[in-house]
Amino acid sequence: MKSVVAATLAWWVSHDVVHATSPAFAPFSAVLTMHVTISRSIWQTLRYVAAVALGVAVQAAIGFSAGPDLFAFLLVAVVALTIGQVRTLGEQGPQVATAAFFAFSVYSQSTSNADRIKELSQIVLLVLIGCGIGLIVNLCVAPPLRYRSAEQGLHALAAEMETLLDDMADGLAHSDVSEERAERWRVAGERTQTAVGQARAGLSTAENSLPFNPRRLLPAHRDLSFTRYREVLAAMERAAYQLASLTRSLARWREAEETYTYTPVLKAYGAFTARLRDLAHVIAELDSDTLGKQAEQMNEVAGRAQEALQDVLGAAAEHGLPLADANRPYGVLVVEATRLMEEFQHTCDVLRDTADA
Repeated sequence: MKSVVAATLAWWVSHDVVHATSPAFAPFSAVLTMHVTISRSIWQTLRYVAAVALGVAVQAAIGFSAGPDLFAFLLVAVVALTIGQVRTLGEQGPQVATAAFFAFSVYSQSTSNADRIKELSQIVLLVLIGCGIGLIVNLCVAPPLRYRSAEQGLHALAAEMETLLDDMADGLAHSDVSEERAERWRVAGERTQTAVGQARAGLSTAENSLPFNPRRLLPAHRDLSFTRYREVLAAMERAAYQLASLTRSLARWREAEETYTYTPVLKAYGAFTARLRDLAHVIAELDSDTLGKQAEQMNEVAGRAQEALQDVLGAAAEHGLPLADANRPYGVLVVEATRLMEEFQHTCDVLRDTADA
C-alpha cells in the first residue's frame, strides 16, 4: 500500500508539476526505496542515487566526447558495467548500467547539446524526487517496528528443538535407537542449525528496524531493546549445537554398543530429554505480553529437568556406566546432557530477569 502511495505521488510531481519528458523514472525510484526497515531504505536509497548519478555521468562523459553512435554505446556499456561491480554500491550496482543505457537513449534522441544536458539532468532530478517521496512515505506512513521478528525466530528454533527432543524421548524410552531413527535425529539436528540462522536473521531485522524510526518516540516503544533476545538466542544457539552433537553421539552409541546393558540409563536419558522438550515447548510459545506467567512456568519445568538430569547421573553411577572409556560415547552423552541443561537453565534465568524488569 505504501508503495502505491509513493509511486502515485512521485508520478504526479514528475508529470504534472515538473512536466518531465520521462516521468516514469520518479515512481520507479520511489518504489525502490520501499524496504523492510527505515535504516535499510536510507542506505539503499543513497546507493541507488549514487549508481544512477554514476551511470548518467558515464553517458555524459562518453556521449559528449564520442557522440551517439554504436561505438560510444559499447564504451558506455563496458564502463558502466565495470563500475557496477564496485562493492560499495552493493545490490544497486546494476543500476549504474540501467541508468547509463536509459541516458544513452535520451541523449541519442535529443537534437542539441542544450537539450541533452537538460534531459540528462532531468533523469537525476526525477530520481531524487522519487527517492525523496519514497523515503518520506516510508518514514511517515506506519513505519514498521519488527520487534515480533525476534520472537518469531526464537519460536521457530524452539519448535524445531521440541520436535527433535520429543522423538528422542520416545526412542530412548522404548530403547529404539535404530539406524533409521538415529539418522532421522541427525538430520533433525542439522535442521536446528538452520533454524539458528533464521532466528539470527529475524533478530537482525528487528534490531535494524529501530534506527531512524519515529515510532521509537512513542511511550510504548521508547525503551524497546533486543539485548535480552540476543542473550536468549545465544543460549539457544549453544543448546542447538549441543543437541546436534548429542544426536551424533547417540548414533555412535547405536553403532558401537552391541548389548543393552545400560538400557536403564538410556531410559533415564529419555525422561531427561522429555523435560527439555517441555522447556522448548514453552519457549516456542513465548509472548512478550504474558512473559511473567511463562517465566514462572519455565522455572517449574526447569526444576523438573534438573531432577531428571540428576536421575541420569544417578543411573550412570548405579549401573557403572563406563564414562572414562574414550572408545565409547557414554562420557560424551553425560557431558552433553549437563551442558544442555546449563543452556536451557540460562535461557530460563534470562527470561525471568526480563519478566522481573
